[in-house]
Parts: sequence; C-alpha cells; structure tokens
Amino acid sequence: MTIRVLLADDQNLVRAAFALLVASAPDMEVVGEAGTGRQAVELARSVRADLVVMDVRMPDLDGIEATRLIAADDDLAGVKVLVLTTYDTDENIVEALRAGASGFLVKDTRPAELLDAIRTVAAGEALLSPGPTARLIERFLRSPAAPVAGGPDCLSAREREVLALVARGLNNTEIAESLGLSPLTAKTHVSRIMGKLGARDRAQLVIVAYESGLVTPGGG
Repeated sequence: MTIRVLLADDQNLVRAAFALLVASAPDMEVVGEAGTGRQAVELARSVRADLVVMDVRMPDLDGIEATRLIAADDDLAGVKVLVLTTYDTDENIVEALRAGASGFLVKDTRPAELLDAIRTVAAGEALLSPGPTARLIERFLRSPAAPVAGGPDCLSAREREVLALVARGLNNTEIAESLGLSPLTAKTHVSRIMGKLGARDRAQLVIVAYESGLVTPGGG
C-alpha cells in the first residue's frame, strides 16, 4: 500500500528536499505541501493524506496547534502526524505528543531514517528517536494533564504488562516473544488497551504509561 504523505514546513527548500526524498521511495507519494499550519490542516482534509510530516515552527498556525486540530477531527481519525524539530530538546515536542502527534524526529536525521520513520508512524508501531523521547517524557511528567481518557487501573494484569512493554518501545513481535504469546495475540492486546484508554495510537500509550507511574524513566 502506498503511503500518502503531506509535507508541512515553512521553508521552501526544506519542503522541496523532503518531497524529492519521499517521491524516491516506491511505497510513498507526496499528495500535498503546506507552508503554514493552517494550510496543513486544510490540505489534510482535502487530499486525504495518511501521514503529515509537520514542522513545529510555522507562521499563521504552528505545528502543535495544527496537530491538535487534525487529531480532534473525527473525519481525520486515520491521519498520523510525524512532527519534525530542529533540536531534540525542543520543549514543544512534549505538547505536540499531547496534542496527538504519533512521533517526532529531528531534522538532521539521515534521509533513510526519515523514510523509515514515515513507515513506522504510518503503521502505528512506535515513537521515534528513543533517546530524546525518554528525556522529553521526563519533562512531560513534571507537568499536568493526561492525553487520554482512561488509565491503567481499567486494564487487566496482562494488559498492564503489555502496556509497560509498549512504553519501553517494543513492537508487537517483541512483546509476543517477551510474554510467550503469538504476535496476533499481542496485537489484539494492544488494540484492546488503546480502546480502553481512548488512545489514538501507541504514542499516547507510551505517555499514559509513564504519566501513571506504570513505567518510570530509566526504570521499569
């Protein structure tokens, strides 16, 4: 299946470079380009992209607010947002994840890694840039407001085990191997957990696992 990608960045040269890169991948196509956050939201609605590569700092409407509008739109429920930032210490990424972004990446990432990131986020598999993610989660834990409706208390013991492994960055196959399950059973557990917590994707599962104390930075 071809991944339909919308590129949102206020720098023309950056957008052009990303467009060439994405177009070079046989499993992707660029379906739109936006120079502002508001354009990104409008195009996400009109071109039916599978994934938006979203810069944080843009005029008119920044990437965080644009992400929040996309995530809140029921008609765009299947659209994933991959946020790009210049620095992996950008505090705004925490808010982007809270707003509904499915992952983030720093702009100095190698081209092949960006393509892999698009595939990963489009598949709903995991957060990206694990080192920076851990640091950002630590900062997230110091501020209030949960991004999802429920909490781990509504989960079974097995589901809590699965959630903890998701929070540590394991994919379904790795979760299955860790718990002695089939990959299909692991996938089913993850889907049920997302349903119980009202989470859009695995990114929000990671956040709620850390925020609730089920998993702690540097611990387990």
